[in-house]
Amino acid sequence: MSTTQTSASTDQIKLLRKEMGLMDVVLFTIAAVLGPRWIARAAHAGQSSITLWIFAAIFFFLPMSLIVAELSTRFPREGGLYAWTKEAFGDFHGFVAGWCYWVYTILYFPGLLMASMAMSVYIGGPKYAALADNKNYLIPASLALLLIAAGLNLVGLNIGKWLQNAGGVSTYVPLVMIVGLGLVVWMKQGSVTTFSLHEMIPSFSLDTLNFWSSIAFAFTGMELVAMMSEEVRDPQKTFPRSIYISGTMIVAIYILGTIAVLAMVPADAVNTQNGVFQAIGVGSNVIGIAWFGVLAALLVTVGNAGGVGATVAGVARVPFVAGIDRYLPPVFGKLHPKWRTPYVAIIVQAVLSAAILLIANANEKIAGAYEILINATLIIYFIPFLYMFAAVIKLAYTKDREHDKEAALIPGGKVGVWIAGTLGFVVTFVSIALAFIPSKDVVDKPGYVVKIVLGTIIAIALGFVLYWRGARAKKAEVVHV
Repeated sequence: MSTTQTSASTDQIKLLRKEMGLMDVVLFTIAAVLGPRWIARAAHAGQSSITLWIFAAIFFFLPMSLIVAELSTRFPREGGLYAWTKEAFGDFHGFVAGWCYWVYTILYFPGLLMASMAMSVYIGGPKYAALADNKNYLIPASLALLLIAAGLNLVGLNIGKWLQNAGGVSTYVPLVMIVGLGLVVWMKQGSVTTFSLHEMIPSFSLDTLNFWSSIAFAFTGMELVAMMSEEVRDPQKTFPRSIYISGTMIVAIYILGTIAVLAMVPADAVNTQNGVFQAIGVGSNVIGIAWFGVLAALLVTVGNAGGVGATVAGVARVPFVAGIDRYLPPVFGKLHPKWRTPYVAIIVQAVLSAAILLIANANEKIAGAYEILINATLIIYFIPFLYMFAAVIKLAYTKDREHDKEAALIPGGKVGVWIAGTLGFVVTFVSIALAFIPSKDVVDKPGYVVKIVLGTIIAIALGFVLYWRGARAKKAEVVHV
């Protein structure tokens, strides 16, 4: 890249506004990570999911949190995971990691949007519950939510962050409500589920193995806010504090929320998309507080909108930086002249997500389409995590690590880094493999596997083509300088 291009790239980064403080980052992380739908899926899997939550927290979420804290404070750069991989393994691998992360969003949005709108029907009370499986409601409502989230982040992070903040609060509060409701119901009439040690031991059925990938995926998103390092005030202090605060809150509510749902609804009756509201409906009837479910549904709908907004805001920074590096068309690296947002990336991912939502629902029942979206997302999304866990190990051997007084380093020196990196890498690799196993909700199981494999290959191949195109263009520019 020429000196002029480098200067222009630096100028674009400097134009970004530092809008986010500690509380903004904590709430952003909760909105990005925490999801009521994962509690519903866990409860549907039964009592053994509680053990899986604990295993995933110890062997995946904790190592990942430590790794994100170290990398985000050692390399507080816009693009986060893209920048870390590039630092460790070079431009090509950095682009592959960033590309997969961006593509995951296009696949992820439809699943999140469908689940969000399935939960929103409870704002109108139990009589509207049937709409949760009605495509004529789910698809238009999902597209509307996508438009709102993208639009708010398009006009600026100073506006968009309030959607994420509201999302963090509105995601956490109703889950605390359902924990309290479950406790009251349990004390009043007992639990409908027996929580014995035997029942909590996971089996090794295909459904359980497939579900493990979802449990791991439920803990991801911690890395998302690091994509916006240049827009966070004092990132080397803010990131580690926010990670430890939000991480503790997330683990606690996932486990307690799952127990609460199972206390009110039998596992085999829990709907995988809106099971939280099934439980709220049951509990509200027992106690006689009908308004409780309506309030919780309203809060969770806002919370889900915040989750969509957080993903839009964070992931858009990847193609923005790739555009600055000229591995994507340079237009991706431009900020809106008024709002100073990567508007091209935001618009493109919103349009593509809308198209995927419509295609995925063309010939598959709602539950099956939802399953395909989740698992296609898992495979694409976890590839950058393999890079991140490998990168933290390689970067542990650079000299600056020992002298970086402001970084939140993983305890235990290089041994601690190897343990955290290896745990994260192995769990991620296994999760990718297990995501290829279709669950009982998928009608066409062979077709499911073909869709996942082909979709993954095509997405990655397209990334390779774009990289080689960008690399050739950069080389040609150097020759002509």
